[in-house]
Amino acid sequence: MRREITYASPSSRDLRAGAAAADSAPLSPLSSAAMRTSRPVKVIPLQHPTDAASPSPSVAGSAVSRWREKVKRMTSTEWIELCLPCYRWIRTYNWRQDLQADLMAGITVGIMLVPQSMSYAKLAGLQPIYGLYSGFIPIFVYAIFGSSRQLAIGPVALTSLLVSNVLSSTVDPSDELYTELAILLALLVGILECIMGLLRLGWLIRFISHSVISGFTTASAVVIGLSQIKYFLGYDIERSSKIIPLIESIISGADQFSWPPFVMGSIMLAILLTMKHLGKSRKYLRFLRAAGPLTAVVLGTVFVKMFHPTSISLVGEIPQGLPKFSVPKEFDHIQFLIPTTMLITGVAILESVGIAKALAAKNGYELDSNQELFGLGVANICGSFFSSYPTTGSFSRSAVNHESGARTGLTGIVMGIIMCCALLFLTPLFEYIPQCSLAAIVISAVIGLVDYDEAIFLWRVDKKDFLLWAITCITTLFLGIEIGVLVGVGVSLAFVIHESANPHIAVLGRLPGTTVYRNIRQYPEAYTYNGIVVVRIDAPLYFANISYIKDRLREYEIAKDGSSSHGPEVSRVHFVIIEMAPVTYIDASAVQALKDLYQEYKSRHIQLAISNPNQEVLVSLAKAGVVELIGKEWYFVRVHDAVQICLRHVQSLNEFPNTQEVSSDNSPNAILFERLLKQRKDEFSTAEVESGNGRFLQSKDADPQLEPLLSKK
Repeated sequence: MRREITYASPSSRDLRAGAAAADSAPLSPLSSAAMRTSRPVKVIPLQHPTDAASPSPSVAGSAVSRWREKVKRMTSTEWIELCLPCYRWIRTYNWRQDLQADLMAGITVGIMLVPQSMSYAKLAGLQPIYGLYSGFIPIFVYAIFGSSRQLAIGPVALTSLLVSNVLSSTVDPSDELYTELAILLALLVGILECIMGLLRLGWLIRFISHSVISGFTTASAVVIGLSQIKYFLGYDIERSSKIIPLIESIISGADQFSWPPFVMGSIMLAILLTMKHLGKSRKYLRFLRAAGPLTAVVLGTVFVKMFHPTSISLVGEIPQGLPKFSVPKEFDHIQFLIPTTMLITGVAILESVGIAKALAAKNGYELDSNQELFGLGVANICGSFFSSYPTTGSFSRSAVNHESGARTGLTGIVMGIIMCCALLFLTPLFEYIPQCSLAAIVISAVIGLVDYDEAIFLWRVDKKDFLLWAITCITTLFLGIEIGVLVGVGVSLAFVIHESANPHIAVLGRLPGTTVYRNIRQYPEAYTYNGIVVVRIDAPLYFANISYIKDRLREYEIAKDGSSSHGPEVSRVHFVIIEMAPVTYIDASAVQALKDLYQEYKSRHIQLAISNPNQEVLVSLAKAGVVELIGKEWYFVRVHDAVQICLRHVQSLNEFPNTQEVSSDNSPNAILFERLLKQRKDEFSTAEVESGNGRFLQSKDADPQLEPLLSKK
């Protein structure tokens, strides 16, 4: 696009012309003194687009062009890494340094995964064998297509609760349809994750606040814990995701309470929590954290083998062998499963991608969240063909994996091999695992999800975020998971919309000794100038917030800001300067509102000036005719340039109150302004106008091109 350079105001040209005329013409004492004390205003020129109608590249067009350039630059190695992310660590694998660490981490997490998989399958309302299947094929697939080197995927508590909550409301868990729908859900989740990864739509989840996630996981942890308490109490309770029906069911069945499972479950829970605490607090005992679930399973199995208690329920027979290939069925129920698919996908993005990015940062490598999402989707799709229900990244296992020294994705392959061995050789032993031991494993895992520390932090830092946390947590507890998530997301979006529709607007003042203008509330020492209001809008201008911005501008025109004011005394505001550096976008509604605002100011003899608009905003204003309407001479590169020009006009009005005010049409009144400058009184210089006092501040040796001086007060 061709550009022409136009100066922000004709003032500097007129001043220089006046100085040249003064050199060649006899001067009166008054005009001589005025020329001695006045000097040119140094203004940085603003570049205007010469052709406003020239098409500017669209956001989509620029994104496509960037993508094409990136594809052209990609090497064969980068193409392989894009299709198979595992190639990144395979080609740089150091067998001496990495192999031992990966083997130890894989074995540690694999031992932890086997009992947890069975526990989470029970939580989902499935037979334990489906938990083992879900911890087998998806792990191998993710090791190939996943980009995180420390993320441990498999069944998790939150996803299992979502599966149970949705399916148990319409299908009995003992029905074969229940299992088929859980497997179909894995396929749907995988497809949606792949689509979002390919279309790079992971950014959509950014609209869900961290406060919503924390409140949701806290409430879900409470519901999960209460749902597992039935294995401690020895009797069945109602399957629900709401806290009131669970508590009522627990109380109503109290007469069926059995001591043996309660004592055994409590002992196992105490052992698990103790081992977890020791593993977290002491580095040399960190293996205890991973060994906790296996310890609970082994101790429970040994006890049952030795004493054969009849009042303690067992897992029962588990099929031996690897899962067989089968295509998911019951596609007639897809419409029923879509809301849950979206919810589980959202949880997967927030949990898995969030953990993966944090672990990548700690281990010094980059991670593409969309590619990670695609890897999770492929893992779920492949898993669904081998009887797996939805899987995602686990907080606890990923933390153990990282702490155990995992270096690459080889740890996932080791975990898969351990799960394979368990399916081939150990399932006969799993028959004697007490259900209260598996319940203790689930409860010990979800206790860490109760994020009361986050609630305390939010209360201290931001009451609004705490309110969002509390609303999400309470609605999830009392109204159910789906409603809780919807309410939390809705309130979160309402906060976003409110902030967007009511953006921050600041009145700017000049910092003493500088040409920098800052928020007068943040910097009380900053001072303003009489007759001039400088406003900064810290948001894009669009239809939702332009009305609020116009109202605030009217308030600033009338109300006093409370800061110290410099410059000549005037009775009202003559200039409004809008600093548009933070404005990244302006839409048609805002452009029209800006035109209306200019006309409104014009009717009250107030001149509007624009400072530092970016290229896209300036092109939009030029296309809409706003640049010509306001006048190119009223567009500035810096706020200080605008203030200097406006100050000279205000000073002219103050010295000659009977003179016509600054012309508000598009053409500058250069002759009038030059005459006013020639008649400037000796005791007023530019420096005095800026400083607001009557002392003569300019040195005789001062460079006329320097910035105006400030008062030394």
